[in-house]
Amino acid sequence: METLSKSSVFVAVVVVAATAWLWRMMNWLWFKPKRLENLLRNQGFDGRPYRFLKGDMKEALEMLKEAKSRQMDITEDAALRVFPFPYHTINKYGKKSFTWFGPVPRVHLMNPEHIKEVLTKVYEYPKARNPNPLTSLLARGVASYNGDKWAQHRKILNPAFHQEKLKLMVPVFYRSCKEMVDEWEKVVKSEGISSCELDVWPYLQNMTCDVISRTAFGSSYKEGSRIFELIREMGTLIVQIARQIYIPGWRFVPTKVNTRMKQVHKEIQESMEGIINKRQKAMRIGDDAAFNNDLLGLLLESNNKDAYMTIEEVIEECKLFYFAGQETTSTLLAWTMILLSKYPAWQERARQEVLHVLGTDLNIDFTALDSSSLSQLKTMTMIIYEVLRLYPPATQLIRVVERDTKLGDFVLPAGTQMALPAILIHKDPEIWGDDAGEFNPERFADGVSKATKNHNQQGAYFPFGWGPRICIGQSFAMMEAKMALTIILKRFSFELASSYVHAPSTEALTLQPQFGARLILHKL
Repeated sequence: METLSKSSVFVAVVVVAATAWLWRMMNWLWFKPKRLENLLRNQGFDGRPYRFLKGDMKEALEMLKEAKSRQMDITEDAALRVFPFPYHTINKYGKKSFTWFGPVPRVHLMNPEHIKEVLTKVYEYPKARNPNPLTSLLARGVASYNGDKWAQHRKILNPAFHQEKLKLMVPVFYRSCKEMVDEWEKVVKSEGISSCELDVWPYLQNMTCDVISRTAFGSSYKEGSRIFELIREMGTLIVQIARQIYIPGWRFVPTKVNTRMKQVHKEIQESMEGIINKRQKAMRIGDDAAFNNDLLGLLLESNNKDAYMTIEEVIEECKLFYFAGQETTSTLLAWTMILLSKYPAWQERARQEVLHVLGTDLNIDFTALDSSSLSQLKTMTMIIYEVLRLYPPATQLIRVVERDTKLGDFVLPAGTQMALPAILIHKDPEIWGDDAGEFNPERFADGVSKATKNHNQQGAYFPFGWGPRICIGQSFAMMEAKMALTIILKRFSFELASSYVHAPSTEALTLQPQFGARLILHKL
């Protein structure tokens, strides 16, 4: 009888637990999504009806696959290829629309005032996190943290990107850029003529990797090349993972992607630990060179102050700088060279400005070149701003609503996500005018604040984010890009090769040219 009683209790406990679990699952996958959908529709938002578990993901992936199968002209909107489902959703349902990321409704914010408010109130609107823990293996640095931890890390990192620090990096920028252009000249010479066809994309990637290695860790690209290869691979794997609905516990299933993610993460961690241990050892024996004003030295030095980072946190910040610092600038340079090839009048205008400001000598005296000299390149700045408008590194930013929040004239219910689609906002004719889809750097002649149709529309332009969370490396990326373009424009003119295929892609997180940037380089 006692045994039967214990069995009955056990069965009852199992039944209660199973019922509770089933209720939580049904609430997550059906009742909550339908409740959120009703709340949004009652406020005038529109979109496709929620479908159990998958939401819009199946249709979104099919549309993305179809868009990637078509060739596109360089004058077409890149959003048609990399952002087709939200693009068509907004066209069909209007600017107050939503899509379904699995069981989570994602509202599209297309009003610059709303975007400004969301990006300003960083504590009220934290960054979204993918539910799959494997996506955090790439880097969990300052860009992914929220709340007090974000504020602490931002405070520690800020000094590394002050203007005075950036001035010290000019010789490094120059050296890395010059080495790349010297390689191009060797390729041209080997052809026996004054021009050649070359895919400049991998060269730009290697050059920006070299800059990161030297400025962050005091080493060369060759020393850190394996880390870059692994981080690029991890970025591609994360895109695959992020496009799937995560089932709790799925990360432990030894799928091909899961297994490779863990292998890559382990190798990156070991490589980073090796670099850090080497620097710490040098610091302990009093090697002055070990206290360089690079990012790694700054982070390790913080361990001796009130603002403290663990070694694990130092590794994460270094990984983030490796990834974000390289990806952002290399893609910016690639799209700039592609667009200047398409629009040679702007290329020549930028070249003449460089020659006027910095002289006609092909060999720049970088000791006389500083950030103030680069800041005189107004045309180049306009061009870079316009490239970032048309090809923002991050096509959209995602924020979460943790409690019912009033935004403008509507209330977003807790559990909703907000999409801030830069790639769509940046080309909205209501904001930028009838030429919003065209390459026209002249719109930035009076700066970013007056570039929109209704001047000073804050929240309409955010290629590096906006507000307190604006990209900490923005000035670093701009200075590096200007240095590279200055050297390139002095020594080469360039045009699109007939073999160039225009294919914007987000297969590696940032907006990149999928099939490279094949150009015809002409030695000047």
